Amino acid sequence: MKTTNSNFILYTKNFIFGAEDSLVSTVGLLAGIVAAGVTKKEVVISGIVLICVEAFSMSVGSFLSEKATEESSTEIKKSKKSNPLLASIIMFISYFVCGLIPLLPYFIIVTQQAFWLSIVASLISLFILGIISGKILKINILKNSIRMFIMGGLAICFGVIVGMLIK
Repeated sequence: MKTTNSNFILYTKNFIFGAEDSLVSTVGLLAGIVAAGVTKKEVVISGIVLICVEAFSMSVGSFLSEKATEESSTEIKKSKKSNPLLASIIMFISYFVCGLIPLLPYFIIVTQQAFWLSIVASLISLFILGIISGKILKINILKNSIRMFIMGGLAICFGVIVGMLIK
């Protein structure tokens, strides 16, 4: 039972980390490059490249980290091992799918409107992720949601500031 619970926590951690990082990184990049004045086509291309590369990178990082931890931990060797491959797949899928949330507005509406819709959709998604992860992990849901919302908002602001500075 202990192993099953630790595997559940590992997979949940990978899901939350992938989703949160994707929302924050993608909207931060997109907001920053829009603030820098690039074309809609460049925004979409940059977003697609970011999502694909980072989903794979985060997945590989998760796999290598879990595999190294598994190989070095005598406690894990004594119990049934976790599945680093499954953890990395969860990371990949959560990063990839959630990265589409801030990118999709750029496919359907003009850049300036997409800029705001992307930000709002990402912040709402972060808040919802906070609710979901709070329920799953049995922690304070409101506190967790607000924390995710604020941290995501700070990342967006940072992306916009950097984009405006390099413009």
